[in-house]
Amino acid sequence: MAHKFVIKKNKAGEFVAQFKYNSELMFWTEGYSSKASAVNAIESIKKNGPAAPTEEELD
Repeated sequence: MAHKFVIKKNKAGEFVAQFKYNSELMFWTEGYSSKASAVNAIESIKKNGPAAPTEEELD
Protein backbone atom coordinates (compact mmCIF):
# COMPACT_ATOMS: atom_id res chain seq x y z
CA MET A 1 0.00 0.00 0.00
CA ALA A 2 1.38 3.41 -0.94
CA HIS A 3 -0.11 5.23 2.04
CA LYS A 4 -0.70 4.42 5.69
CA PHE A 5 -1.11 5.74 9.21
CA VAL A 6 1.57 4.80 11.74
CA ILE A 7 1.45 5.13 15.52
CA LYS A 8 4.85 5.66 17.12
CA LYS A 9 6.27 6.94 20.38
CA ASN A 10 8.19 10.22 20.21
CA LYS A 11 11.29 11.11 22.24
CA ALA A 12 9.07 12.29 25.11
CA GLY A 13 7.40 8.87 25.27
CA GLU A 14 4.10 10.15 23.86
CA PHE A 15 2.07 8.42 21.15
CA VAL A 16 2.07 10.21 17.79
CA ALA A 17 -0.05 9.38 14.73
CA GLN A 18 1.84 9.81 11.46
CA PHE A 19 0.65 9.67 7.87
CA LYS A 20 3.10 8.29 5.33
CA TYR A 21 2.76 8.24 1.53
CA ASN A 22 5.29 6.18 -0.45
CA SER A 23 7.32 5.91 2.78
CA GLU A 24 7.54 9.71 2.99
CA LEU A 25 6.27 11.31 6.20
CA MET A 26 3.55 13.76 5.14
CA PHE A 27 2.22 14.90 8.55
CA TRP A 28 1.93 13.94 12.18
CA THR A 29 -0.23 14.79 15.16
CA GLU A 30 0.64 16.22 18.51
CA GLY A 31 1.84 13.78 21.17
CA TYR A 32 -0.78 11.93 23.20
CA SER A 33 -0.38 10.22 26.58
CA SER A 34 -2.37 7.18 25.45
CA LYS A 35 -2.37 5.05 22.33
CA ALA A 36 -6.19 5.25 22.26
CA SER A 37 -5.98 9.02 21.83
CA ALA A 38 -3.67 8.61 18.83
CA VAL A 39 -6.10 6.08 17.33
CA ASN A 40 -8.96 8.57 17.91
CA ALA A 41 -6.96 11.25 16.09
CA ILE A 42 -6.55 8.96 13.08
CA GLU A 43 -10.28 8.18 13.06
CA SER A 44 -11.08 11.90 13.24
CA ILE A 45 -8.79 12.64 10.28
CA LYS A 46 -10.40 9.85 8.24
CA LYS A 47 -13.90 11.08 9.08
CA ASN A 48 -13.45 14.85 8.81
CA GLY A 49 -10.53 15.21 6.39
CA PRO A 50 -12.26 14.50 3.06
CA ALA A 51 -14.74 17.36 3.51
CA ALA A 52 -12.23 19.87 4.90
CA PRO A 53 -11.75 23.04 2.83
CA THR A 54 -8.33 24.13 1.57
CA GLU A 55 -7.22 27.60 2.64
CA GLU A 56 -4.16 29.63 1.75
CA GLU A 57 -2.26 31.72 4.30
CA LEU A 58 0.47 33.31 2.26
CA ASP A 59 1.32 36.32 4.40
